[in-house]
Amino acid sequence: SRAAAQQLGQLETAQKNECLLQMAKDLEKNAADILTANQKDLSQAKENGVPDPMIDRLRLTDDRIKEMAEGIRQVAALPDPIGVVEKMWRTEDQLMVGQQRVPLGVIGIIFESRPNVTTDAASLCFKSGNAVILRGGKEAFHSNQALVELMQQTLQNCQLNPAMIQFVSDTSHDVANEMMRLNEYLDVLIPRGGAGLINRVKNSATVPVIETGTGNNHVYVDSAAQLDMALAIVKNAKVQRPSVCNAIETLLVHEDVAAEFLPLVEKELTPLVTLRGDAQALNYLEQAELATDADW
Repeated sequence: SRAAAQQLGQLETAQKNECLLQMAKDLEKNAADILTANQKDLSQAKENGVPDPMIDRLRLTDDRIKEMAEGIRQVAALPDPIGVVEKMWRTEDQLMVGQQRVPLGVIGIIFESRPNVTTDAASLCFKSGNAVILRGGKEAFHSNQALVELMQQTLQNCQLNPAMIQFVSDTSHDVANEMMRLNEYLDVLIPRGGAGLINRVKNSATVPVIETGTGNNHVYVDSAAQLDMALAIVKNAKVQRPSVCNAIETLLVHEDVAAEFLPLVEKELTPLVTLRGDAQALNYLEQAELATDADW
């Protein structure tokens, strides 16, 4: 990874974009192989009694693979951050001093079961000139392995070092803990997942850590909101696909419209989800439970 990062950090923007676009094409072209690998993960998850929402996070389809490929194309279309001079100033000694963006080097990413994180993380690191070592959860092992091998093949076909994107094939906690202490090799470690994973990495790592958010997405409905539109937004944001990271957990409603809006929410959502509310919200809801500190 160190050697690969040196090569990657010196690539021109056009080279990186060309390789990313080829990666997206190869992803779509090899969708059948990716789905075969994903089916192994789905079968094992069902055998192990993994809950349906978690299985949905894990599942790939032709459409989801197309979305992953489109995500890579969007990364290719982003401005290249490398080489950008953020600011320049002259010191009292008449020296010109500047701040320029450069790659970090080698990034380690520890994440949970969604295979689309594999292509998101790899493409973002590649565009920003960083080699990446990916360590996904055991539930998505076969899917992640197939995706990384495919991206490595694309790198090779682009005459680049396939070690720019690497995959940790051992999903044990011991190996994850070892990865958290690879100060000699990793420049930064990014945990991507739930609060448990992020806290474990934060508390155990000796490598510098970039802490990501743990969720609790909010929708706020103001007193001036169009309530029919707000209801449609709330429903979409929660139940269109509850398993994804940006599904909402918290609905915050202005007290002036609570009496009108919350019963509408209850009627629309109760067949699909369990509502929990604070004491004030329960005044307007018939079937909701009182929320606990853990819910918040």
